[in-house]
Amino acid sequence: MKKLIFLLCLLSFLQSNAQSNIEIAGVYIKRANESLNNFDVEIAKNHFEKAMKYMDSINTPEVARLGTFIYYELKIYEEAKKYSGYYFNLVKNKKSEEYTEMLTLSVDINEFLEKIQIEKKRIEEEKIRKEKEYRKIDSLKAIWIKKAELLSIKVDTIYNFNSNNIALFKKKDFFGLINDVGKILIEADEYKDVVSFDGFFILKNAIENPTKLYCYNSTDNSGFLIPNVSDFNMLSTNYGVVMFPRANGKLVTYPNNANEAFVFDLIERKILKISDKEIVLKNLKKADFIDKFNDDGEVKIGKEWYYFGGHLGGGIHPIYAKEGYNLEGFLHSIDGRFSRTKSDFDFIGAFHNDNAQAIKDGQNYWIDQKGGLIEAENQTDSYNGKSKIVKLNTGAYQLKRDDLIILGNEKLEKMTDFIEKYSQK
Repeated sequence: MKKLIFLLCLLSFLQSNAQSNIEIAGVYIKRANESLNNFDVEIAKNHFEKAMKYMDSINTPEVARLGTFIYYELKIYEEAKKYSGYYFNLVKNKKSEEYTEMLTLSVDINEFLEKIQIEKKRIEEEKIRKEKEYRKIDSLKAIWIKKAELLSIKVDTIYNFNSNNIALFKKKDFFGLINDVGKILIEADEYKDVVSFDGFFILKNAIENPTKLYCYNSTDNSGFLIPNVSDFNMLSTNYGVVMFPRANGKLVTYPNNANEAFVFDLIERKILKISDKEIVLKNLKKADFIDKFNDDGEVKIGKEWYYFGGHLGGGIHPIYAKEGYNLEGFLHSIDGRFSRTKSDFDFIGAFHNDNAQAIKDGQNYWIDQKGGLIEAENQTDSYNGKSKIVKLNTGAYQLKRDDLIILGNEKLEKMTDFIEKYSQK
């Protein structure tokens, strides 16, 4: 009996609560209608959604119609379609103007949904197309980077090109030669120093007192090993100080254990020595530039005897001490001046084009036949080609010409041009 009373009470409560929910929902439905009629569609939506919280289901076509119009006006077409479906399931009179109106609205909703679906499909296809394009661009970027790396020159330094399109480069402790399209002419694996002038490169296997010299003539792109210094003088073991090579092909060095300068013709590829030394000495004696000479190649200047050390061109002759292989100075046969190493220049190079290189305390100067200071220019110092040397952040180098990376016969356009060119294929 108690259980029956409890059940009746529960049913009464539920019926009362359900009645209350329907009444509350009715209030919100009324407000939603009023807001929609006042064109406050967003407020109408808020009231309508509150009403739905108090309703278990849509049980009248009027409520379904209201929901359809609210969501249609807000362009929430999926929800509008849902409520129009409820309407057609609940409506009884299919001949009324309201039914016709809802039918037309339903068609409009379906057309909008179809357009939305088509646009979604277009957007998805465009997204896929762009993703493919981005992947292709990323792939092309990777290909370009790899190609660019292959066209990079991995050295420490590339110096300026000369007018013959040749430049020195350095890798670790060694020097080599490269042309302006990136072809390695001499590998950087043996020569630790270079003396370069007037289109000639003299590569040395040591910074001081080299025992091996290699000449590269950038004018005709030829190279060769200079004969061993012992071929010049049996007692010499190194070339000593190496002076600038000159455009006439003359190279002067000062070997150890020698009382004569090493003069070499880089064009004829032969050691030069005075063949008519006696005639030269007689003329110097006649001009009172020396006091005496003998068959041993010794000359007397003032009260001292010296070794006559050959001819540098321009009438300039090295003069050596009679003992100890010390270079004492230079006799200038144009005026008889004897410039001494202690007060003037330590070394003088080959004379050409009215000038000769002179060294004093490690500094380079230029002198005339009399030993006076003048100015001179490197005849192959200016590069007129199109290649530009570019150092990369990696430390490597690239050669660029006309906006192309070049290396030998290989060429690579800029990344943007490369991507544009191949992304269309």
